[in-house]
Amino acid sequence: MDLFSGDAESAGFASQGSAAVSDYAPLPEKLRPKTLDRVVGQSHLLGPGKPLRLVLDSGNPHSMIFWGPPGTGKTTLARLVAAHCDAEFIALSAVLAGVKEIREAIAFAEKARQAGRRTILFVDEVHRFNKSQQDAFLPHVESGLFTFIGATTENPSFEVNAALLSRAAVYVLKSLNADELGELFERALAELPHAAMTEDARSRLIGVADGDARKLLNLIEQTLAAASAANVNEIDADFVANTLAQNLRRFDKGGDAFYDQISALHKSVRGSNPDAALYWFVRMLDGGADPRYLARRIVRMAWEDIGLADPRGAQIALQAAETYERLGSPEGELALANAVLYLASTAKSDAAYRAYNQARAFVSADESRPVPMHLRNAPTKLMKQLGHGDGYRHAHDESGAYAAGVDYFPEGMQDQVQTLPWYQPVERGLEARIKERLAQLRELDRNA
Repeated sequence: MDLFSGDAESAGFASQGSAAVSDYAPLPEKLRPKTLDRVVGQSHLLGPGKPLRLVLDSGNPHSMIFWGPPGTGKTTLARLVAAHCDAEFIALSAVLAGVKEIREAIAFAEKARQAGRRTILFVDEVHRFNKSQQDAFLPHVESGLFTFIGATTENPSFEVNAALLSRAAVYVLKSLNADELGELFERALAELPHAAMTEDARSRLIGVADGDARKLLNLIEQTLAAASAANVNEIDADFVANTLAQNLRRFDKGGDAFYDQISALHKSVRGSNPDAALYWFVRMLDGGADPRYLARRIVRMAWEDIGLADPRGAQIALQAAETYERLGSPEGELALANAVLYLASTAKSDAAYRAYNQARAFVSADESRPVPMHLRNAPTKLMKQLGHGDGYRHAHDESGAYAAGVDYFPEGMQDQVQTLPWYQPVERGLEARIKERLAQLRELDRNA
């Protein structure tokens, strides 16, 4: 690769102002916007007075990371940043590039700087670079050799090195809504010869695209090609359904979409909204989530957010998980749906969850306190002689099966915990009765 040939394109890198798009290029490439005003979506970044627009209008872009779902324009925006600032544009894919390609890109940027040219270095899927590869950019970002732009579908807080992240502004891109996809749809039809298309077919294609502009354009191209091959004069929803592969929602089982949706399900259950909880449950199933994983999370919800306010919640959650194991899909999923609806509808309490966390925090920070003598086990004569078990009062031998006034904590803890108990039952469901019972017992302790 000749890095001293005078431009990024001849050096093997993408360049602004390169040759026209081939007639054989896919539709998304043909319709890639050449100016910022042609970008569809991302108005929260590119509208008048919005953050990215202000940066670009200043003519002095900083390093940045574009974070968003597929098909939201991350690569397009990177190219437009370079065009808007009249800079050289080097594009690397973290999937394909290695140390050699990074060094060549740096060498080209150095030659461009000698010629008085600014360089934009774009790294697609930057989260796939390891730490050492990401670190290789740091000194050159700091020296101003190039302006770094990374694109990622993963949360940069977890996937991008802190050092690189601290030197780049993060811009969050959003999935396109139906109106924005509709605008793209009209541009596509204007570009290609096409048969008539019903409104239902148009809506179906937009729905299948699921906010992904690139996916929509590919679907349109695929559908129009199929109609031409079949000599179809009007494309309807049935033709679209028969032409396209199964409608799979955009859903990364290991990415942010996954954890955002399980979070939405959990919070809908906690918030006592059964319809919303059912929606997110079905969304995750539709996206390909493992029902066994959902079953585990549903059981967790029962113990974390319902707790002792309604112990039946945990029973129902466990029974639903067992039912799924016996029946599998799709029959077993109905049992899980029943559990979701029950948990969302019943009384809530996280008092046990809070108490457990407080106890864990205390124990992890505390010393190893000895067990009081009256609580120690005394299975041998020697242990009895040493005083193990002395003074222990058997609760079942006491009135009401309660030994009032007995201290069950290590020395010095009783007053501390009683002042602010870890477990504080709520006034809901069964826990309201538990709270009343504990109050009665504490009164017996005080009287003793």
